[in-house]
Amino acid sequence: MAAAPDDIAALKAALAAAERRADRAEAEVANRKAKASHADALIAHLTLEIEKLKRELYGTRSEKKARLLDQLEMQLEDAQAAATEDELAAERAAAKTTNVQAFTRRRPSKKPFPEHLPRERVVIEVPTSCPCCGSAKLSKLGEDVNETLEVIPRQWKVIQTVREKFTCRECEKICQPPAPFHPTPRGFLGPNLLAMILFEKFGQHQPLNRQSERYAREGIDLSLSTLADQVGACVDALRPLRDLIERHVLAAERLLVEAEAAGGAATIRPDRCTQDLIPATSMRVSS
Repeated sequence: MAAAPDDIAALKAALAAAERRADRAEAEVANRKAKASHADALIAHLTLEIEKLKRELYGTRSEKKARLLDQLEMQLEDAQAAATEDELAAERAAAKTTNVQAFTRRRPSKKPFPEHLPRERVVIEVPTSCPCCGSAKLSKLGEDVNETLEVIPRQWKVIQTVREKFTCRECEKICQPPAPFHPTPRGFLGPNLLAMILFEKFGQHQPLNRQSERYAREGIDLSLSTLADQVGACVDALRPLRDLIERHVLAAERLLVEAEAAGGAATIRPDRCTQDLIPATSMRVSS
């Protein structure tokens, strides 16, 4: 083992060299970890795509395949998040060195934001004089526009509908506009809120207890029984529309259906053209 230098300058130089070697080793390890995470994310993505293609080609007759796709999507989510985290860690480690290049993942090209979204233009103030020579004779040459997607958090409000009362000084009769229409009896929830609750329950498969807890965290007290009562009233109000759609669908001579594995019931799946055609009169539709 080589003897340690005695003078302070040599000790500082040796310490700096050791720190550079440690930083280089740390950057190399971070790069390898980022590459491994990227490979895991790519494998998870390709596996999910293969399973989706299989499902589109051959269809599915059980919930097992659907659960498998859900598990693969969750694995892809975790792998992508870990890959991004490791990539940023590799960039920070490489910034400490001069001879290690940070690993950069290849990402798909970003799709442009939809044209129907409103654009808020924020113009950064330009200097009033040239930063080089100080001249105030500046003319616009062009501009660079960077778009960032943003969201406005959900805002709750209470709409007060005022019905003023008037009395006639001639006949002393009292008149007042009629009460506003509500989609549900004893309705105190607006149509937009009711539509959101129904979509969360039936479209996003969010139980009412989860919705109630989420609303409570936002400062809105809507109990489970209240939400269930409103959902039942909405379902009753929409029943004529549901019956009309049922009559229209069952008026066809044959329907594309997919039979469930257990119970023998039939679920309408018009998007599955690979399933068998059965007479419409032989199927049972559940509410």
